[in-house]
Amino acid sequence: MSLFPIFLKLDGRSCLVVGAGSIGESKIDGLIEAGGAVHVVAPRATPAVERWAQAGVIRWSPRPFEPADLNDVFLIVAAVSSPGLSDWIYREAQQRRILCNVVDDPPHCDFYYPSVVRRGDLQFAVSTAGQSPALAQRLRRELEEQFGPEYAEWVRRLGCARRGLYRRGMDPEHRRGLLHRLASRERFDIYLQRNRAREGKGISAGIGHER
Repeated sequence: MSLFPIFLKLDGRSCLVVGAGSIGESKIDGLIEAGGAVHVVAPRATPAVERWAQAGVIRWSPRPFEPADLNDVFLIVAAVSSPGLSDWIYREAQQRRILCNVVDDPPHCDFYYPSVVRRGDLQFAVSTAGQSPALAQRLRRELEEQFGPEYAEWVRRLGCARRGLYRRGMDPEHRRGLLHRLASRERFDIYLQRNRAREGKGISAGIGHER
């Protein structure tokens, strides 16, 4: 089955996580980072999940799952160890047409968690459709080495330049050409060289001051 790759906007959307162990914690963390309104249902939780609940970052209901928990939910993640409970949650979600992910259970997933590399607003997501998470993780590590932290600021600068060009009201074809040149490898290399030069001057100035 071919997957449709998308990046979801979760800001303010209701996200349910059933299970708050170590795996559930990582899923909750990702949803928080994406701005989701997270409700966790689990009799017990890790210390981190408890802290998030105490701080009001998430809502935690310390009890077993109930079908009513799915009311007005946009998506659900089931991070539980019981196959019977996982199957029940998935069937309830399907009846309500709610996107569901049952961790480590591809047949009970409407979507998969990819291996992600984040550099500010730049993101790479690698998925094998559940066939080999180990391969996805290896490719993520390779991308992390290839695309360093400097890309975060580079993308921010490109965004500022793009907004400036759109405000000028120029010919669309001319603007498109400028944007592609700005995003070229050559421009990125120039950006890196200038950054390194500035950093070198800063180090030299610091050494001189110490003397």
